[in-house]
Amino acid sequence: MIETADEFVRLCNSSDPQECRRAAVEEVPAQVWMEIVDRYPEERVAVVQNKTVPLTVLEILIDDPDPRVRFMVAMKRKLSPDLLERLAHDVDESIRMRVAQHRNTSRATLESLRQDPWSEVRAAVDDRLGGTGSDLL
Repeated sequence: MIETADEFVRLCNSSDPQECRRAAVEEVPAQVWMEIVDRYPEERVAVVQNKTVPLTVLEILIDDPDPRVRFMVAMKRKLSPDLLERLAHDVDESIRMRVAQHRNTSRATLESLRQDPWSEVRAAVDDRLGGTGSDLL
């Protein structure tokens, strides 16, 4: 387990692949996640890439000013339909595209994306819904 924000940052920036892997897969206490997010904004992408990052942290990072962070959040398999609905309104078209492609996106959210300004997002929604939406959970 990673015990401190400084340890996480050191592991993320290590040249040792084993240490980088630890940053990506080891658990981190909730208060340490919040410290990393607050003290090290440049490490927020690494926070999202960690396999154990809790939904409560992802929910905070949905509103990050950096679109790379928001895109990485949109990539997480564990996202709930509610969080995907929030991301569906992002100003960044690549994030809306990822929402259109996400397996947990609700039919209602997909239907709202049918009106997206970017034709590629609309096309992705049409592919997903395919008239019946049978591939949706």
